Amino acid sequence: MTKNLDRTEKGLIISLPVLIALGFILPEWIVNYIQVSLGTGLVALGVMLQMRAGLVSFGQGLYFCIGGYAAGMAGKFLGVSDIFVLVALGLFASVTVAFFAGFLLRRYREIFFAMLSLALSMILFGLLSKLEVLGSTDGFNLPSATYLGWAPEGDTAKYALYVATCIPTIICTILLNRYLRGPMGYVGEAIRENELRVEYLGTSAHRAVHIKYIIAAAVSGIGGVLWALALGHVDPEMTNWTTSGQFVFVSILSGTGNIVAPLFGTFILEIVRVYAVEASPNTWQMILGTLMLLTIIFLPKGLWSLIQKKKAAISTQKMAGSES
Repeated sequence: MTKNLDRTEKGLIISLPVLIALGFILPEWIVNYIQVSLGTGLVALGVMLQMRAGLVSFGQGLYFCIGGYAAGMAGKFLGVSDIFVLVALGLFASVTVAFFAGFLLRRYREIFFAMLSLALSMILFGLLSKLEVLGSTDGFNLPSATYLGWAPEGDTAKYALYVATCIPTIICTILLNRYLRGPMGYVGEAIRENELRVEYLGTSAHRAVHIKYIIAAAVSGIGGVLWALALGHVDPEMTNWTTSGQFVFVSILSGTGNIVAPLFGTFILEIVRVYAVEASPNTWQMILGTLMLLTIIFLPKGLWSLIQKKKAAISTQKMAGSES
């Protein structure tokens, strides 16, 4: 099994104990940003997965919200607080909705796919905003997470939740990387280049898109649960178009060259936003917009392309050295 691990997967496995150790070392505010970034980073991974197939989802907040609300409603109405049950419920709810919605969306491409995904997320936003039993536009709070009967308190509870966020995030990232390295992952790239040829080869493009849509929904739902538990609150803004746009922003900023790129991009965005709000509380969106514009102009393949260029330069130098 270990022989089949590529460099990315080995790096992710090594990063898990490093992330857990950083929870002891780094200041609490940085640990909080890492934790929140890991939750939203899973949603950005879902967006990136679809972008690899030439699809841009402007409604990924739909499953981010479904995951969070599934966990919140289980806690509010059923008294469930076990994190394993909450993650399972968020995953199940997201996959179920994506399975049925996928029959519609898999038939569309380009702007039509983007707008339909956005429409579905805004339908949920409208419904949640009107439901007083779920707090309407204010949302509601989640209970503190428990772990198979163990209910930590204080700093122990914060660290336990941080670790419980790191582990599933790394596992999901490794599984997605393995998926992209497999036949179905390459089919997605083939769909982006020439869907007609994919059909000629005997593979159903609609079925492949449907599977990708469900997988993207699954990781987004898990991300929604972890994010909601980290903040202890859910509200309809989770499925608003601005939230979904943020995930697309991260995917463009980080690039799609590597599965870990959206995780780094999400953390960078969180830090930039904090300092942008501090520097210009009324016009911080302009700073993010400028960052997006500069990225598109000078780094159309995202920040990860800088690492790819560096690796290419090193490989070229090694080849030149061996030839000499």
